[in-house]
This record gives sequence, C-alpha cells and structure tokens, in this order.
Amino acid sequence: MAEEVKVELFDNPRFGRDYTITTRVPEFTSVCPKTGQPDFGEIIIEYIPDKSCIELKSLKLYMQGYRNKGIFYESLTNDILDDLSGVCKPRWMRVTSRFTPRGGITTEVVVEYKAE
Repeated sequence: MAEEVKVELFDNPRFGRDYTITTRVPEFTSVCPKTGQPDFGEIIIEYIPDKSCIELKSLKLYMQGYRNKGIFYESLTNDILDDLSGVCKPRWMRVTSRFTPRGGITTEVVVEYKAE
C-alpha cells in the first residue's frame, strides 16, 4: 500500500443489490522512476461493493501516498487495484489510470478484479 496509509471502509447500505460506485481522482501525481519528473493523471476507480464501501477521506490520503513515489504507470495501477480490492473485497473492480501527455504521448492503463 502507498506509504502504508490505511484505507477505511463502511458497511454497504444496500448489501445484496448490485450497483456501481465510481470515484475519480483527477489530480493524481506520482514520479517517473527514470527521469524523476512528476507524472500527472487521473485515476478512476469503479466497483460493485459486496459488504463494504471505501471511505473517501482515507482513499484521498492513500492516493496522496503516491505523490513522491517513483513508479511506472503499469505498476501503480496494478498496485492500486491489489490494495483496494484486497481491503474492501468487492464483487468487481476496475482501476483506470489516464496520464497527461509527455512528449506527445498519452498512456492509459486499465486493470480489473472479479470475485470468484
């Protein structure tokens, strides 16, 4: 988990019903491990909760833990999915990272989790 920030949860108020929660983090930052330059992007978290939902203030603090971390887009997107799905155990989750252009190139990484 990014700098070991604890993501908090609350009880799903409509357990038993499938519905999708979409959370956007439009000002996400991390650091390129090759150049040391900041990377700016948006993280989109979509999930169908099971018993628990993600509390947003703790999610914000978790995301801020990446601010000074040197990490590739592919790794951070997969790490976020692993961390969040591991904590809240959703029925389904997708994490999309969309980074602003650097050198005329944009990158989007999409990863998914589905409960067995």
